Amino acid sequence: MTNEITKHGLIVKAQSGFFWVETGEGLVICQLRGKLKQGKAKGDIAALGDHVTITLLDDGSGALENVEERKQALVRLDPRPQGEYQQVLLANADQVVFVFACANPNPKLRMLDRFLVIAEKQKIPIVIIANKIDLVENAKETFGLYETIGYRVIYTSAKTEQGLEEMRDVLKNKISALAGPSGVGKSSLLNALQPGLGLAVNEISKVMNKGRHTTVTRQMFALEGGGYVADTPGWKSLALWDTEAGEIDAYFPELRGLVPHCQFSDCTHIHEPGCAVLAALMENKIHPERYESYLRLRAGQE
Repeated sequence: MTNEITKHGLIVKAQSGFFWVETGEGLVICQLRGKLKQGKAKGDIAALGDHVTITLLDDGSGALENVEERKQALVRLDPRPQGEYQQVLLANADQVVFVFACANPNPKLRMLDRFLVIAEKQKIPIVIIANKIDLVENAKETFGLYETIGYRVIYTSAKTEQGLEEMRDVLKNKISALAGPSGVGKSSLLNALQPGLGLAVNEISKVMNKGRHTTVTRQMFALEGGGYVADTPGWKSLALWDTEAGEIDAYFPELRGLVPHCQFSDCTHIHEPGCAVLAALMENKIHPERYESYLRLRAGQE
């Protein structure tokens, strides 16, 4: 009997029950130990971004022994016939990077607001990339409001290379979830940061977007300066399935500080007297478009 060697690592790819674990000494392809599969799982036991302990086997593969507790996870609800199941798109992200174009296509700020609420709920730090700034005269007219409420916004152009160094610095040594609508230039940005990176990420994204019956591969890609990026398509389907209407205000930074000053503890910020949010809205301290996003999300609208 050989002496078993255990190693700690990071899951950098997951496909069909196989996990590629980066141990610092190379990749080991692993499968879950039987003990981890015992009982009915309500969600993915192991997922992209998980920190794990593995045992090296004689054939060079590995057995996944233990999954460390996640600090958080981007989760999508999969309504399977046998009950709700939580798919983990990415575990333990250090930040989520939302890429939106200033033009071509026009920015869907309502979608961005929805994405921000999801990330706020998960307590994941947020960076906004306003891309294609070469197509507009003043990108801050559109995206500046997000800076005023405390979000970091990086203004970029793959064409002129503006903002690339700042973006590279933000990604360095972090696990970053990348998200944004199609056509905003994510691939071009990534290729400008690191040749071939955008193409590699794009290939995985195409497979992930083909539908639920396709073999799903989740993968994150190493950055030359340290860190990983993982494209996380599917944010549009990340419904706020476990979110009550009354808690939406907590995920709007400009609203949550006002909530304790409302006259009623269960204030909806729609019609109540003594509402601090409505007062701030009247005083132009809250952007009306952001308030409209709050109302729509509270009502369960897209």
